[in-house]
Amino acid sequence: MLALPPISLYIHYPWCVKKCPYCDFNSHEGDPQADYIAALIRDLDCDLKYLQNRQIHSIFIGGGTPSLMTVDDARELFKGLRQKLSIPNNIEITLEANPGVFDADKFAQFREVGINRLSIGVQSFNNKNLEFLGRIHSGEEAIQAIKKAQKVGFKNINIDLMYGLKNQTTELCMEDLNCAIELQPNHISFYQLTLEANTLFAKYPPKLPAEDNICEMGEKGAAFLQNSGFEQYEISAYGKTPSQHNINYWEFGDYLGIGAGAHGKITDIKSKKIFRTLKPKSPRDYLIKFQHTERESPIKIVDNIVFDFMLNSLRLKDGFNVELFEKRTGQPFQVLSSKLDKAIDLDLIQIQKKWIKPTTKGFNFLNELQEIFL
Repeated sequence: MLALPPISLYIHYPWCVKKCPYCDFNSHEGDPQADYIAALIRDLDCDLKYLQNRQIHSIFIGGGTPSLMTVDDARELFKGLRQKLSIPNNIEITLEANPGVFDADKFAQFREVGINRLSIGVQSFNNKNLEFLGRIHSGEEAIQAIKKAQKVGFKNINIDLMYGLKNQTTELCMEDLNCAIELQPNHISFYQLTLEANTLFAKYPPKLPAEDNICEMGEKGAAFLQNSGFEQYEISAYGKTPSQHNINYWEFGDYLGIGAGAHGKITDIKSKKIFRTLKPKSPRDYLIKFQHTERESPIKIVDNIVFDFMLNSLRLKDGFNVELFEKRTGQPFQVLSSKLDKAIDLDLIQIQKKWIKPTTKGFNFLNELQEIFL
């Protein structure tokens, strides 16, 4: 029986100082537009009907570089959010931050506004790696940004780190991880560089380490993180405190998506349908759409709900239970039978007491496992 899941809020802030050559996110160089915050609130007005009397479970402000936002804009944004939404005290509210544009006084005021978690895009502490990735900060600036964030009171911090970089060895990869751990964050995102379509790296592919070397970095890095107290709960997420926003995504929860190019996912109990929303990708087109009045955005019904669910939930190391599948998809668990049998035969999935989780092999060959349910 289809049931309403928790609902989160994603806010997209599309501007950044410099477009990185590996980045396929909706980010644009240039100065933020003055009326963008007001457009975000008008955008939110259009989506309020999707709440269906729910409180907000978590908030994530991504980009781009949302830490470029002024304190006044942050205050205006959160004033509007609190007028429109039921936001419980102490829910996880994350802001993505670039170490190259980090000001301690500004971030202290971000905390006062209500932001209580930072996701800091370090990627590497090695200056040669940072130059290769087109980052605007140095390794030392990244270290100082994290220390400043802790000094002004941020206790919930994620550090983003990449591996499989040009000329990177396993030893250099482990140096990055060791540096991150010494800074005592409570969450680390550790993920492989991939050459995404429509990026500079896709057009001019760099020479990366051999696949065996990259696999070694991933395996040794994962073991080192877990031995250091960072529990792997998702394919690239390791936490002493798991991100509640991330978990809601992977458990096929709902989320409103506001901002240029933002996606949303909504469960509609009345129609017993699940659909997705998408806002105009270009900041210019987005601002035109939401410049003066609220304007509806098109929705797209999710046709292959089972695959969508499995695409997300199989990223969780502990998998999911039968009840969650039925509540989030509205489908009887039996629809999975034949494909689960195939995954079990291939030693990609195991089932214990109505709990379905990837095997070690399934977690290591996640794409192959997910494709079984396509």
